[in-house]
Amino acid sequence: MARGGVIGLVPARSGSKGVPRKNLAELGGFPLIAYSIVAGLEAGSVDRVIVTTDSEEIAETGRRYGAEVPFLRPGELATDDSLDIDYVRHALDWLADNDGTTPELVVQLRPTPPLREPERIGEAVDAIRARSDATGLRSVHQLAEPPQKLLGIEDGLLTGLFPHDPRPEYFNLPRQAFPPAYSPNGYVDVIRVRTIQEHRALYGSRVLAFVTPPVAEIDGPEELDYLRYRVDRIGHPLLDALRAGYGDG
Repeated sequence: MARGGVIGLVPARSGSKGVPRKNLAELGGFPLIAYSIVAGLEAGSVDRVIVTTDSEEIAETGRRYGAEVPFLRPGELATDDSLDIDYVRHALDWLADNDGTTPELVVQLRPTPPLREPERIGEAVDAIRARSDATGLRSVHQLAEPPQKLLGIEDGLLTGLFPHDPRPEYFNLPRQAFPPAYSPNGYVDVIRVRTIQEHRALYGSRVLAFVTPPVAEIDGPEELDYLRYRVDRIGHPLLDALRAGYGDG
């Protein structure tokens, strides 16, 4: 069985409650999924870009913009409760059974944070290859406020979420009193295939941090409206690439 190489995997199931038909939603005149596909195609570190979806409509759109869609994902792997590791393993099993190939790395390119720099994808691949002890890589950005300053509500009253912090009213301390905190953002996550094979885990226990600027991710219509405004006013290199000839535009 042939081994090695980097697969860019674009997960795009048909169901979406926050934004109906989200993966096909229009952004700058192109479907949202096209941005992740082109980011992978433009990244010199990615050998193949594959869309995993349960929808023939999304599959046709993926092919139109240059991705491979050699299979449809089973419906049971495309529900609200489906785990990422399940559709990744399904893709890896299909490649092993039908292509006789097993990639070294899988780069997750989720459609929901569409505005990426392809060069950063290459940097992420280089970063994990330079750290043989890392079992995976996840992109993160620093939070403006640490989680210790968040509050919960009990019996109608505000309460701190870190009761073991001994400092009185610790949640009123300045943010500089706490260590920086980071949020995973889906900009570019890299999976070592051997981590899945040997440990049955997606990223493993030694996950390399890949810090990016804050990322706008589409969870609801508000984020989609914001990105439409941003793309219309500022543009983006991926939009330029799409206009230059990917797909039928």
